[in-house]
Amino acid sequence: QVQLVESGGGLVQPGESLKLSCVASGMVFKIQDMGWFRQAPGKQRELVASITSKGDTDYEDSVKGRFTISRDNAKSSVYLQMNSLKPEDTGDYYCNALAGYYFSDFVPLFGSWGQGAQVSVSS
Repeated sequence: QVQLVESGGGLVQPGESLKLSCVASGMVFKIQDMGWFRQAPGKQRELVASITSKGDTDYEDSVKGRFTISRDNAKSSVYLQMNSLKPEDTGDYYCNALAGYYFSDFVPLFGSWGQGAQVSVSS
């Protein structure tokens, strides 16, 4: 079965950086489009970054220019480099494979989620 394991979260001050990692198993990773989702306190989970199987990337407007998504197919891993973090970036971050064709209509492919990586940005 599909397993997604996120890591790399933490407590940082505004302006600092974090890099999240996700290791996937139970799927043919290299053919999957992948994404990072964020669930802020009291809000719904939202897609913030996507990377296709070909390596094309896209981002939610609030993170453009600050976040970078990447992947390593040999390690079945996807990463999220987060720079210039803001308090509004606080939340639990999850990875999942994606279904759909464009950023605006991507949805999670798998119903099961990992434990997430908790990110807290506060001074």
